[in-house]
Amino acid sequence: MGNLRRSRERPVPAILGAILLTLFITAPDACPGAEIGIGLEQIVTGLTHPVHLTHAGDRSGRLFVVEQEGVIRIVRGGKVRQAPFLDIVRLVRSGGEQGLLSVAFHPRYLANGLFFVNYTDRSGDTVVARYRVSADPDRADPTTASVVLTIPQPYSNHNGGQLQFGPDGYLYIGMGDGGSGGDPQGHGQNPSSLLGKMLRIDVSSLPYAVPPSNPFAGPGPPLDEIWALGLRNPWRFSFDRQTGDLYIADVGENTYEEVDVQPASSRGGENYGWNIMEGTACFSPRAGCRREGLTLPVATYRTGQDCSITGGYVYRGTRVPALTGTYVFGDYCSGRIWGLQKAADGRGNVRELDDTDLRISSFGEDEAGEVYVVDHRGSIFRIREAAGAPPRAPRR
Repeated sequence: MGNLRRSRERPVPAILGAILLTLFITAPDACPGAEIGIGLEQIVTGLTHPVHLTHAGDRSGRLFVVEQEGVIRIVRGGKVRQAPFLDIVRLVRSGGEQGLLSVAFHPRYLANGLFFVNYTDRSGDTVVARYRVSADPDRADPTTASVVLTIPQPYSNHNGGQLQFGPDGYLYIGMGDGGSGGDPQGHGQNPSSLLGKMLRIDVSSLPYAVPPSNPFAGPGPPLDEIWALGLRNPWRFSFDRQTGDLYIADVGENTYEEVDVQPASSRGGENYGWNIMEGTACFSPRAGCRREGLTLPVATYRTGQDCSITGGYVYRGTRVPALTGTYVFGDYCSGRIWGLQKAADGRGNVRELDDTDLRISSFGEDEAGEVYVVDHRGSIFRIREAAGAPPRAPRR
């Protein structure tokens, strides 16, 4: 999986039984020291290595969960539908950081039935493909597959894997630097490589077109598809549904994990620094690196117990008012969850929201803006506001 960097290829069992995890945050508009209880409510369990959760924007209330081995399942009313929405196991190489990694539904899905998936094919390369739903709204038609883009991968890790439609209607694709360690082939800063980049394409026609407003559209490098560069492994990114700001959680090498924020007013072209920098520190060279022209992260944390950032969403739901406007993200290895609020000077104010024992492979958002936590061991949790202030659930 895209954010599993160290000791993450071991299979882990699904969590069994109902769990309620409790955390506390200080409400931004409350009196100093006021505490609000926040819980993680288990929605379903028994999934197989879930790595992504989203909705179709079709007012159906369904959640779509991506399983790494190559299956997309529907969750409705707290139950997993037995028959999969899509099964492409035969096309997918799964294990470690490879597999079926995300799904994105077209902004006009209700009218056209189109959705897009990002997976590692049997050759180990990244494939972005388009599918269409069948006459049964709970089943995709696998015969409608059309490959949009194939990107060769030199190594088996740092696949990126996130697909997301932006507020502009274009498809954004997060690509890691191709793998190994330290970006040995220099993809992050190579303007002629699609690896180590955020891509933006127009999928209104096949295979795709380049939006004329892309920052490098035109003759010569950088490649036209590039929206931003200098990324190591943007395993999960998302747009703030209210402001349109883009939040990118970029997995670090050995020292820093980082959150990059691109304002909605941006015209693209940001260079987030990898592999010149890791977080706010020089990486290559280790001292005296060139920082001019680089966009530094709004927040970082050091690795240790934490070792792999999992990006989330800016909370815009109604169940937890105290979280409104807060970017919720976590760490795969430690299970810790944080909230980030941007300060007036552009820096991020981060506070810990909970310390769980989950293997947080992803976060998800439903159509109402509620945020979910995906446990790679097989469960889905919804962030909720807990009544009173019960004690924190112990780590198992």
